[in-house]
Formats: sequence, structure tokens, C-alpha cells
Amino acid sequence: MSDIVIHVDTALQPRPSRGSEGSRKHKRFVRRRRVLEKKGCLKQKQRPPQPAQPKQEAAQRRSRPTHRGRRRRRRKTGGPGGAGAENGVGRWLGTPSPTENGGGGGGGGGRRTPGLAAWAQPGGLPAAPSKAGSRSAKPGGVKHHCSTRDRARASLWSECESGLPSAPSLATPSKMVAVDCEMVGTGPGGRISDLARCSIVNYYGDVMYDKYIRPVNPITNYRTKWSGIRRHHMTNAVPFKTAQKEILKILTGKIVIGHAIHNDFKALKYFHPKSATRDTSKIPLLNRKAGFPENESASLKRLTKQLLHRDIQVGQNGHSSVEDARATMELYKVVEVDWESYLASSPAQD
Repeated sequence: MSDIVIHVDTALQPRPSRGSEGSRKHKRFVRRRRVLEKKGCLKQKQRPPQPAQPKQEAAQRRSRPTHRGRRRRRRKTGGPGGAGAENGVGRWLGTPSPTENGGGGGGGGGRRTPGLAAWAQPGGLPAAPSKAGSRSAKPGGVKHHCSTRDRARASLWSECESGLPSAPSLATPSKMVAVDCEMVGTGPGGRISDLARCSIVNYYGDVMYDKYIRPVNPITNYRTKWSGIRRHHMTNAVPFKTAQKEILKILTGKIVIGHAIHNDFKALKYFHPKSATRDTSKIPLLNRKAGFPENESASLKRLTKQLLHRDIQVGQNGHSSVEDARATMELYKVVEVDWESYLASSPAQD
């Protein structure tokens, strides 16, 4: 019987190496994981285990207030953005919060924070914090803190305030003119009043416009006793249409002053805004200063004599529209401040 020999190889076979494709995937996965770990995007269970910290250091970290805890504590004490500022609305509108009135917020002892109206006022913005500290002592022991956020809100408030309608103020002298017109009679019997002369002076009485004007219809009554117009004045007179364009170019955008000025506008065939018109025959302050009844429509001659102590519209040559316009402007100046203040407090009516 022959012997059977069996050879058993007990050596471990080498582990087959991963293909090049698998190794590339693994390297890419490791790189991505490191990037996410640096960015803090990994969850707690996905992060590599951290070495245990000493108990004292962990206790200090737990006792340290977080950003959210500081915000809650500030909100309780009535600080900026807390309940003492009514969710920030009171600070935006400048309404006093409990901390501004001397009381703290829910926890008391809150820092006094002025409203936005105080920041927006001239000189109301505190100075920038110095290197020694961001809080500057105020009289009475109250401290103000001007942060970058407060300055930003102040600038936003000023931008918003610039878009709001401002209170009416006194008109500038360059925007004020006085006008007076002289009329002649046209039509049957000269009953229709047409423009024959127009004079405009500025705030200081300088003549801006003074021309004789030829009416569209033939003149049947010159009314020389009152108008001072004679036949020879019409020789080189300006046609009505031309004069109307010249006059309206001056009056547009101005505060127009006149005595019984509705008659002048009617002769010019023009309607000026009521809010930009000052009629000295309808200003009660003038009558009060002159000692006349307030509801009386006093003549220009009487008001000038009583308030300016000067005689106008005298002689046989009739009225002078330049003289009347200057007298009207001077009468307006007598009550300018009081009258403009009254109109500024009253709603404009056009």
C-alpha cells in the first residue's frame, strides 16, 4: 500500500489591495470631511472624540454667560432693545421709555437711553467714546453710551426726516413782489374795465416792471382822474397779449401782494394761488393797527396815511401804479411777521 502525502499550506494569503478607484474615493471623502469639520458643519456625533477637559475648566465655561443669555439679561433690565424701549418702537419715535423717566426696566437699574428724537436733534448726538472708556459721565451720575448702532439709527432718522414735509416758514424777500394796475373803460359807455398800465416792485421797492398796455378793445373812457392814463400814453403801449406773458412770467412762483388785488388779477385775466397771495385790504391786523374796524375794507390811501404817515394819490394827474405798489409793500411789512406766522399755523387754501 503506497503512502499518500498531503501538503497543506497554512500561510495566510495577502489581502487583495483596493483598486485605484476605491482609494481615490476614500481620499476625496477624507478631504471633504476635514473641510466640513473646519467649517463646523458636522454634527456632534460626527465629530472626532475630544480629550476630556478638567472639571474646573468645564465649570468655568458653564458659568460664562452666552451671547443669548446676555441679550435676555439686557432685555430684562430695560437696556437697548429690551422691554423698556417697547420693542424698539419708542426709541425710534423718540417717546420716553421707563428708563428715560428715571425708572428701570423689569429688573431695575437699566441704563438711560435717549430716544431717537434726541439723537436727531442738532447737538443731541453724544461725542464718540474715547480710549479711556465708551461711557462718559454726565451730571447727576447718569451715564450715556453712544454705540455705532445708535449713530446708524440717528442717520436713518435724519434721512427719513428729510423726506417729511417741514413746517411752513416765512417767505424770502426774493420771492415777494407787489403789483398794482390802472384800468381804462372800454365798450359802451366805458363800463368795461381793461388793463392800461401795470407796475411791479420787489420787496425793497425797486421797479421790476412798469409799462403802458394797449387793451384789445377800443378805449372809450380813459378815466384820467383816477388812472392817470391819457391818449398819448397809448402811442407806444405794449399789446395786451405781449404784456400778459411778460407779467405772468414775473408773478409765477412768487408771493404777490396787492390792495384789492382780485381786481388786478381780473384785468390780467389771471388767477394766482390763494396761498401765495397777500391782499392788504383783507388783513385785519392792518385795520387793528390803524384803529379801523377789522371787517372794514379800508382804502389804500387811508391806510398809508394812518400807518405810514404819507399822502398818496393826490393832485390832478391821477394815481401812479408805481407809488401804489410801493405803498402796498410797505403796509405789508408792517404786519409781515405776525401775518405770516398766522398763515403758517392755518391750513393753506387754494
